[in-house]
Amino acid sequence: MKLLLDSTRCQGYGLCQEPSPELIDLDEWGYARVRAAEVPSGGEDAAEAAVAACPNSALRLVK
Repeated sequence: MKLLLDSTRCQGYGLCQEPSPELIDLDEWGYARVRAAEVPSGGEDAAEAAVAACPNSALRLVK
């Protein structure tokens, strides 16, 4: 499973990092950066929560 970010849709709310800080970093302005596109085993729930938390649908999971 891969976590993908469409940086053009990210508005810097930072809500995605709360449920999955191991997968997503925020830059100095609060915009998301995916740490590793490949979601580690056991991290699926956190990745799904991050996708659901984004109000602009900037994140998505590809299986």
